[in-house]
Amino acid sequence: MMVSAEQSPSGLAGRWHGVFARLYDRRSRQLEGAGAAEHRRRLLEGAAGRVLEVGAGNGLNFAHYPKGVRQVVAVEPDPYLRRSAARAAAACEAPVELVDALAEELPFDDATFDVVVCSLVLCSVAPGPALAEVRRVLRPGGELRFYEHVASEAPGLARWQRRLDRPWGLVAGGCHLDRHTPEAIAAAGFSTERLEHFSFRPALSSVLTEPHVVGLARR
Repeated sequence: MMVSAEQSPSGLAGRWHGVFARLYDRRSRQLEGAGAAEHRRRLLEGAAGRVLEVGAGNGLNFAHYPKGVRQVVAVEPDPYLRRSAARAAAACEAPVELVDALAEELPFDDATFDVVVCSLVLCSVAPGPALAEVRRVLRPGGELRFYEHVASEAPGLARWQRRLDRPWGLVAGGCHLDRHTPEAIAAAGFSTERLEHFSFRPALSSVLTEPHVVGLARR
């Protein structure tokens, strides 16, 4: 979970974003038992080396990093979620370093990481700049692992996603419903090696975010 550089909170918007962060923290934990935990396990299975997680949110991925990971550097700009992530870090097999930064402005040297993880974050950042930064900090041959809700391939649902995208984003921390994330990843210069489309609808209220993907792309 992350806001983009254009959506950095201030004033009334900032206060609402603080409320949304708390709601997100609660709701995301509820979804773990409904299937999200298994999605995270599939996302991270086999990851190894030095990992950057972009938009770590409240740290729900941390418990799923395998033993091959030697360090996790977790970027999260929201202070409430960063505090939650700090508590969750105890469940990680590897040491976790938390960093206050934006996806579009990663404060790391080129070719620094073996793996970059984007989990439910590319819906709410500027995808072109963020993916360019991800590619920059990945070593040649490094992995981008992603778990995201995406635009529907069903015409009816896709129309509703487009119609409701703006109001949804206003109440959901800048989240977009109609992102074509696998295409954006390919356009950023990554080679996709694994891509799984699936539906995740733990409640009726999740219909607009039902289409999901889990995948692995390589720099």
